[in-house]
Amino acid sequence: MAKLKLGLQLGYWGALCPGENHTLLAQEAERLGYDSVWTAESWGNDCFTPLAWIGAQTSTIRLGTSVAQLSARTPTACAMATLALDALSGGRMMLGLGVSGPQVVEGWYGQPYSKPVTRTREYVSIVRQVLARKAPVTNDGEFYPLPYNGPGSWGMGKPLKPITHPVRADVPIFIGAEGPKNVTQTAEIADGWLPLYYSPYRQEVYADQIKDAKEGFEVCPTVMVNINDDLEAALYPVKAMLGFYIGGMGSAKRNFHKELMARMGFPEEAEQIQALFFEGKRDEAIAAVPDAFADEIALCGPRARVKEKIKDWENSPVTSLLVNGDENFLRDLAEMVL
Repeated sequence: MAKLKLGLQLGYWGALCPGENHTLLAQEAERLGYDSVWTAESWGNDCFTPLAWIGAQTSTIRLGTSVAQLSARTPTACAMATLALDALSGGRMMLGLGVSGPQVVEGWYGQPYSKPVTRTREYVSIVRQVLARKAPVTNDGEFYPLPYNGPGSWGMGKPLKPITHPVRADVPIFIGAEGPKNVTQTAEIADGWLPLYYSPYRQEVYADQIKDAKEGFEVCPTVMVNINDDLEAALYPVKAMLGFYIGGMGSAKRNFHKELMARMGFPEEAEQIQALFFEGKRDEAIAAVPDAFADEIALCGPRARVKEKIKDWENSPVTSLLVNGDENFLRDLAEMVL
């Protein structure tokens, strides 16, 4: 089994631009031997601009989006940004894609949230056509018809090839997927998977979905790491995150994070967390997150305990741990893993 790699997960910005802090973290991660650095987007900053800024000030670390939201840009626009960033960085770009959720897609982008699995397949196909540059790009699918000949069309569109020759036709494409059908498709059409709430102790949850993935397929979960001699205190940030996502990131009718927790063996607890959150009892919702679940998907506790638990991740399909922390944290984790 290949040695476990580390990636720096910078995520998306909060209320303010992080300024030079993210650049300095990426430079330190590169110096320490981290394999990759990732940026995200939600409904604030985009993911490509910060990645380009970081790429201009690093030289070897791979650059990934985790994730670029499908609804934020058309597939061809996404491919244009990808080929440009790959060229400017000397072939370091990785495109991580995700459908996001209906609250964001319909509330922020003003688009219908329908058939996410089909939409993802269509999107990836077009991006790969652009990057391959073998022929003018066409698509007769439901979501991204090229050329467009629907309502309002002038009927003058024609298939086009990118003017710019991509540095690489095989820029790695990753997909952030949660549902079983989407994960199965990810193993079929993508080069890597960006899982949420992965547990090396419950590999059976996704074993069937990824068993036919091609050789070299990468599995890169974002993992919260909190080194603290007080295990309860170390687990609290993980439980707070889970309480918010499982309780509040969705509706009572549909919450993908809650459904994932249920598939991982905690259906009753997931229901309770959501109920408490909807009642405005956020502290109680966080407290209802089982310590066992939080502990499985994260690396928490005293340093020796974290170092021992890393072995469990090494003995799993995971290829990289995507982590976030300050420079001291990055150095400490590099000593344990790299």
